[in-house]
Amino acid sequence: MLRQQSLRFIVVSLLVGGCTTVPPTNVHQPMTARPQPRPELLAASLASTGSIYQAGASRTLFEDRRARYVGDTITVTITENTSAATKSNNNVSKTGSINASVGPNLNLPGKTLTELKANSSNVASGKGDAAANNVFTGTITVTVIEVLPNGNLLVSGEKQVAIGHGQEYIRLSGIVNPYFVNASNTIASSQVADARIEYKESGAISEAEVMGWLARFFLTVLPF
Repeated sequence: MLRQQSLRFIVVSLLVGGCTTVPPTNVHQPMTARPQPRPELLAASLASTGSIYQAGASRTLFEDRRARYVGDTITVTITENTSAATKSNNNVSKTGSINASVGPNLNLPGKTLTELKANSSNVASGKGDAAANNVFTGTITVTVIEVLPNGNLLVSGEKQVAIGHGQEYIRLSGIVNPYFVNASNTIASSQVADARIEYKESGAISEAEVMGWLARFFLTVLPF
C-alpha cells in the first residue's frame, strides 16, 4: 500500500511539473508590494489647520520623486557585460628501467635465470580551455518591497513579454542605495548590490531545448 502511494505521488509530481509553464526564479520575493497605508487626519483637524501640507500624510514639500517607501518604483538600466577565459595545459612523463644479471649457477625450475630486465614508462597530458562572454542590456522598472534599517531599498520586479506562443520573463532584484538613484529615479544595474538578474523563456521552443525527465533520470543513475 505504501509503495502504491509513493508511486502515485511521483506520478502526480511529474504531471504537475510538466504542466508548469512559468520558469522558476531566484529573485527576492515578493516581486511587487502595495504601498503602506499613510495615517489619515480627521476632517476637523484639516479644517482647523487650514494647511495644504499635513505632517504624516504628505511627502516633504521640497523632496524629489525618487523612490524611498515600500510600493515606490525605480527604473533599472541593465548594462551587464561579462567576459571570462581560462586555459590550462599539463604534461607529465616518467620513465624507469631496471637491469640485473646473476651467475649461471642460479637454477630455477625449468630454466636458468641469468639476466633480469624491467622497463616502465608513464605519460600523462591534459589540456583545458573555457571561455564565456555574456551581454545583457535593457530596462526594467522594479518595486521597493522593503526599506532596510540603514535606508537601503530592497527592490524586486518582473517583466513578461508574450511573443506568439512563447513568453519571455525578465526579472531583477537587489539592494539599492538611495544615494545612487539619479534625479530621474533611474539607477544602473552595476550599482545594485546582491543583484539577481534573469532572462528566461517558456513555450514550445524552450521546451524543445530541455531534455526529457526520463532521459535525465537515466543520466543521473547510470554510472557510465
